[in-house]
Amino acid sequence: MSSDWASWLARWSDAGLIDAAAAERIRAFEHARSGSGRLRWPVLIALTFGALMIAGGILLFVAANWDVLSPARRFGLVLALVAGFHVAGAWTGDRFHAMSVALHGIGTVALGAGIALSGQIFNLDEHWPGGVMLWAAGAALAWALLRDTPQLALVAILAPAWLVGEWVVATRQGEFHESNGPIAASGIFLLALTYMTAAGPGRLTLERRTLLWIGTVALALSAPFLAIFAWEPWPDSTPVPTLAVGCGVAFGVPLLLAARLRGTDAWPNAVAAVWIVALFVVRPVVGGIAVYAWWALGSIGLVGWGLWDSRSERINLGAAFFAATVLTFYFSQVMDKLGRSASLVGLGVLFLGGGWALERMRRRLVEQARSGA
Repeated sequence: MSSDWASWLARWSDAGLIDAAAAERIRAFEHARSGSGRLRWPVLIALTFGALMIAGGILLFVAANWDVLSPARRFGLVLALVAGFHVAGAWTGDRFHAMSVALHGIGTVALGAGIALSGQIFNLDEHWPGGVMLWAAGAALAWALLRDTPQLALVAILAPAWLVGEWVVATRQGEFHESNGPIAASGIFLLALTYMTAAGPGRLTLERRTLLWIGTVALALSAPFLAIFAWEPWPDSTPVPTLAVGCGVAFGVPLLLAARLRGTDAWPNAVAAVWIVALFVVRPVVGGIAVYAWWALGSIGLVGWGLWDSRSERINLGAAFFAATVLTFYFSQVMDKLGRSASLVGLGVLFLGGGWALERMRRRLVEQARSGA
């Protein structure tokens, strides 16, 4: 809440919980304590890029000299990298907290490289999801001890990567195929939706904002894969027990996490899970054209969800999904039935008229959501 005190102060003032004089005293106190904020973003950018450059340089150095090192020196170097950054982060914790967060983040990233290199040093049996699991466990332990945002981001990314890896290996021995793709894409899409909707009225902490950004990017990236796999037949070569476990994890984990993050307000996440299941049923039962209508309905539902929670990013993403659905429908179902000139004219009208109308509607809805925040 410390980073969002201005928005909370405005909300309390508008609600009449504090008077103008008290609000002004609080504002003066916070400004006096925080000092100038001009260097905040430059410092954060410098720390982020500095951490990335240090991590990349060390990995390049190790890769260039790996063959000339003995196994004992290799393992010692791996331990030194992982432990050294965390020790440096602990040492700078009281002096420069942002630097400490960056160093601990590099240490946890180095842990993943250390796990992979340790497996190579000792010629361990290859099961790459197990390495990702150990990496995720290390990040989770670091998050439990430090409560740093980079550790939470690593856990939010690595834990699903481990589950997807186990599913791929269990079904196709390491190959991403139509027999395992629909369930994996469904689970990633639903989990990304859970991340993105973690932020809501009265739930805008730094941790939830981190999940919001990860979920927004993951939702935009996973939606095309879900749309592609929705046209594939449901996997029938996977054994029923394996299929049941995969479906249970893909839908159960995101819904349980949504219940933990949103409480009783998690019922839209359950509706989204039903929407995903129905997405694979629409084409065989109704027909291919109905799939586009189903995507359009889901896009409108995401926009409505954004209005309900006063979140503009859901409105923007829902509008983008709706526009992508209309364009895909035009290219796949309409354009090949028209002549060359007529199809180009129709595409131009769609871009100009439809884009203008959609943008007007999107701006109006975003303003409505912000006014209700």
